[in-house]
Amino acid sequence: MAGHDFIDAADDALEATYQEPMSLPEYVDLVLEDPQLAAHASKYLLSAIEAAGTRTVIEEGEEKQRYRFFDDPHNDGEHAILGNTDTLNRFVDDLRSIAARRGKDEKIIWLDGPTATGKSELKRCLINGLREYSKTDDGRRYTVEWNVAGAGEGSSGMTYGDVPTSDEDDWYESPVQSHPLTVFPPDVRADLLGELNERLDDHVEIRVDGQLDPFCREAYDYLEEQYRRQEIQDLFSAVTDPTHLRVKNFVVDVGNGIGVLHSEDDGSPKERLVGSWMAGMLRELDSRGRKNPQAFSYDGVLSQGNGLLTIVEDAAQHADLLQKLLNVPDEGKVKLDKGIGMDIDTQMIIISNPDLEARLNQHADREGQDPLKALKRRLDKHEFIYLTNLSLEAQLLRRELTNETEVWTAESWDELESWIREPLSIRVRDSDAVVNEKELAPHAIEAAALYAVVTRLDDDDVPSGLDLVDKALLFDRGYLREGDERIEMEDFEWDDDAEDGEQGIPVTFTRDVIADLLHEEQDRFHADLPVEHVVMPRDILNAMAEGLADAPVFSGSERVEFENQVVTVKNHVFSQQEADVLEAIMRDKRVDEDTVEEYITHVYAWAADDQIENERGELVDPDPLKMKVFEVEHLGRFSEEQYDGNEPNQAVREFRTDKIITALNRHAWHNRDEEFQVSDVNVKEIPVIKSVLGTHDWEDVRRTFEDFDPRQWDNPPSETQTAAVKADTIRNMIEMFEYSEASAELTSRHVMSQVSYKWN
Repeated sequence: MAGHDFIDAADDALEATYQEPMSLPEYVDLVLEDPQLAAHASKYLLSAIEAAGTRTVIEEGEEKQRYRFFDDPHNDGEHAILGNTDTLNRFVDDLRSIAARRGKDEKIIWLDGPTATGKSELKRCLINGLREYSKTDDGRRYTVEWNVAGAGEGSSGMTYGDVPTSDEDDWYESPVQSHPLTVFPPDVRADLLGELNERLDDHVEIRVDGQLDPFCREAYDYLEEQYRRQEIQDLFSAVTDPTHLRVKNFVVDVGNGIGVLHSEDDGSPKERLVGSWMAGMLRELDSRGRKNPQAFSYDGVLSQGNGLLTIVEDAAQHADLLQKLLNVPDEGKVKLDKGIGMDIDTQMIIISNPDLEARLNQHADREGQDPLKALKRRLDKHEFIYLTNLSLEAQLLRRELTNETEVWTAESWDELESWIREPLSIRVRDSDAVVNEKELAPHAIEAAALYAVVTRLDDDDVPSGLDLVDKALLFDRGYLREGDERIEMEDFEWDDDAEDGEQGIPVTFTRDVIADLLHEEQDRFHADLPVEHVVMPRDILNAMAEGLADAPVFSGSERVEFENQVVTVKNHVFSQQEADVLEAIMRDKRVDEDTVEEYITHVYAWAADDQIENERGELVDPDPLKMKVFEVEHLGRFSEEQYDGNEPNQAVREFRTDKIITALNRHAWHNRDEEFQVSDVNVKEIPVIKSVLGTHDWEDVRRTFEDFDPRQWDNPPSETQTAAVKADTIRNMIEMFEYSEASAELTSRHVMSQVSYKWN
């Protein structure tokens, strides 16, 4: 693309964002046609969230519906909130109640939780999402602007902080995004809202309360006074004539419909909330013996957030303000000064770490005399916790280490599992100014994420025979496999009061440990491969466990507990690496799916006492020899002694019925039409078949490669079977699992060092 192409693209973007200002009657016609455009603050926020739709996720082992808005889709997932779906759904439920006035109008939504749990991402996601939604046709947001020039003799125009000029520069927008319908007298507005809500296809009605902001009211009163003196009959028409009043759309952003009070913002409570008077402007303006609202700054958080959203970030730093906000949600008013008030329509959200709760409870022992009791009653708490899903933590960790922003929306666990285990390459400049390619080997991110998740899980409700790694896997995919059996999450009893996600290793600790490892050369050497630039899973786990002692964020008891949990994670990761090596060794020995489908076809026909169609189109009985060969040689489940000739004994019969037939939909077979084929069924979903297609053990290796010796793996003699197997295995690990040659070498060495001990 050339330079002018980017300029044209920018022109198109702005043209699609802004509309020409319109008259008040034109705006009314517009909202009568599409009432949603007149939504009040909480309803607009709710609409923006719902407009993005939902998707299905699995968290804590349960299937849940998640609002895509929180994936930050407008910005390619840059500030997506990972996990905490239950908390976000409850937040939306509260918005729905507030928008519909179902008892929570007076509440201030409080988002609480430890650092690195996604609270700040929610703030950014809200800002991004609302900004982009306001650029769409369905999400247009409108306010008013005024021009009093020419309304009366000697008119000096309007201003808020600048010298008045003329023409187009005489137009001044409401400094607090006043809703256009607040221009109408209350009785007329009530009738208009009644008409809008009759046309609205939504159970949450539109409500527009309050009056124009003081700045706009000054313009309105001035125009009304001028035209009343001129004895104009249709005063409202004169005041709101297109030469004086226009309705314009605005793009929602911080300062324009969104107010954000940061931890570093200072000033008096009044200044932080609504703004301040400018003494110099008061002298310049004709205030007629009072404070002129045109001399107000309107830069406080409520002023900026009027019309949509107000966020107090790091609320513990602004605890003095919270009591000042007590009556704002239900009364919808705030004062600029003793004599001048302003109506507010905004959804208030405060964000804090757990230190705010400690501050709020400092007088709890006084019970009925607690001075903060009223404030605590107004706060509607939603708690963010650490992620307890392996896949979400792995995704978050990759985000922390790279610029990846894509949200993982896998169609199956197999797809998600492949993303979790993926390697990661990062270019790092060392102290000698040399840029090296550093590789986080396959399973490295998985290992770090799994360890962090395990430290966050409560072990009090872990069933007998399982450990915290099993619980983590259950939380992530909803089931476990034990041999041929699939054990579902609901098969266990879980403690509703478990403290999962309330403590543990934060992602920032893990990120910093890995960042330090990337700047170190590992203490290993290979004549041909850059193994010193490969970070292995065990490197990360060792560094994390060792780093606990120096991290001030952990207590002594937490350090001991977390150190003890690293062993189970190492064992699981090793089993993953071992499976990779086994599958790579036995790649060419796997059973093809056509053979599997043929076996299942014969088993179904055998169970139903039915016939199958052969290649010549003839109906024949299922072949007992083919079934026997598959079960003995491919499955390895049975021996010759368990058959009478080719006829199976009772154990084989039960296996076919229990493990094959019931694992699929037998009803589909009995009710198949002429088009039905076993190939229509995903045979990989049968647990025992899944193991045939991709799982082997070391006995299979011993049986297949009689002269193979794992003790020779590091430096196998040339022209030996071990050397040939190793060359094929390394190549297969690269092709199948995205290992580099260096990480495949290190991983296979690690696995074979353990296998050697038990080979004989």
